[in-house]
Amino acid sequence: MWGSRMALHRLQRIAVAPLSVSGGAPTKVQREMSTLPRVYVTRQIPPEGLRLLHKSGQVQLELWDSDDVPVPRKELLQRVKGVDGLLCVLTEKVDAELLDAAGPNLKVLSTMSVGYDHLNLEELKKRGIHVGYTPDVLTDAVAELTVALLLTTSRRLIEAAHEAKTGGWGTWRTLWLCGYELANSTVGILGLGRIGVAIAERLAPFKVRKFIYTDVAPRPELAKAINAEYVSMDELAKQSDFLAVCCALTPETNKICDRNLFSKMKKTSIFINTSRGGVVNQEDLYEALSTGQIAAAGLDVTVPEPLPTNHPLFTLKNCVILPHIASASYTTRNAMSALAANNLLLGLRGEPMIKGLKL
Repeated sequence: MWGSRMALHRLQRIAVAPLSVSGGAPTKVQREMSTLPRVYVTRQIPPEGLRLLHKSGQVQLELWDSDDVPVPRKELLQRVKGVDGLLCVLTEKVDAELLDAAGPNLKVLSTMSVGYDHLNLEELKKRGIHVGYTPDVLTDAVAELTVALLLTTSRRLIEAAHEAKTGGWGTWRTLWLCGYELANSTVGILGLGRIGVAIAERLAPFKVRKFIYTDVAPRPELAKAINAEYVSMDELAKQSDFLAVCCALTPETNKICDRNLFSKMKKTSIFINTSRGGVVNQEDLYEALSTGQIAAAGLDVTVPEPLPTNHPLFTLKNCVILPHIASASYTTRNAMSALAANNLLLGLRGEPMIKGLKL
């Protein structure tokens, strides 16, 4: 498992050799006139990735120069025409339409994300396009944010801060703003991967009594690291005082957290999702929260994103919603951009990517 800081230092040291041009170092004019591969970057990614792309001397770089506004779809379809490589983020839907617009030159796609549900993998496989992504480097940041969201939700910190600021803080009361402790609790993990293990490692010092998990199959090596017990989905719901969702979004996990799951959970349970919004049926979650079927929920991901401000979930005091910031640390985002850049450059050279999807 890579820590994000160690990963960034390693990625900064990876030697992606500049393209050689006979007759000495290539001048700016020579590069402009050369047949360097064309690359389009769909966002102003963090500086480490852009620095690697510029310094490589391997590509003609075009960039949607904004971090605040995604490239409009119509613009994107124009810009990708004839490119050899594409570096995107999770806001870009890479489907048949986009791949048709890019044309046959496109050989490498690198996404600055650990999730890849925005990519049509079948279309990419059919066209022989190599795909890189950025797992592992964001493990620490996501685990930290998950723990922060869990504590914020279970101890009702947003409610408490609001009461203090708006005059609700009166005399001391015996049960006012009481929440739920991690000590002696059972923590359930839906989808045990590196992030799930990292979350459990951070929660263990809080004197958690037991860790349980479910997945498509038992994962004994990962479970051993946190002394976690494999259980069925039903048992995960029934036993968990805190349920953290860490699974990928796939056809099998789409809306897997629904009325059936929530109905089996304890009325005192806390539900946390930092994976993908699509794994939750939000209408069922609203019903579970508003009727007291479960105690509270903390979400870093929703459908859609951003979630409209008039969505019913925002009306609930027992639901904390964050704007998809789990990997939002300077170190991690720079490590992600550096890994995405290295994946792209290595793929264009016909070399194995550091982190490539097996299609």
